[in-house]
Amino acid sequence: MNFPRSIFAAVAVSGLLTIPCIGQTQPDNSANNKDHAVTADSQSHATTSDREITRNVRKAIMGDKGLSSYAHNVKVVTVNGAVTLKGPVHSEEEKQKIQADAATVVSADAITNQLSVKQ
Repeated sequence: MNFPRSIFAAVAVSGLLTIPCIGQTQPDNSANNKDHAVTADSQSHATTSDREITRNVRKAIMGDKGLSSYAHNVKVVTVNGAVTLKGPVHSEEEKQKIQADAATVVSADAITNQLSVKQ
């Protein structure tokens, strides 16, 4: 009786058994990220104030319940007090709302909005 289970386990471990998810979409901006100068890896870990700014901007965005899940998952990168917003959102209105949420934490001139509207 263990024979069928061991075959199933071997196939599953080998990666030959894959179950596609219906309706699952691939990340739509990953290929674009390689060309961007500011990435999540740019986030300063040495500066406590940059981490606090990022955390507070993230809290402001997450606290805005009128935003989509795309908007709640945008990238927030802070380097030397300058905040960069990146990722896809559903509308121009949502893009502006995220920037306004970030502006509750830092001044508007310290924000670079690189959000893109998903078509």
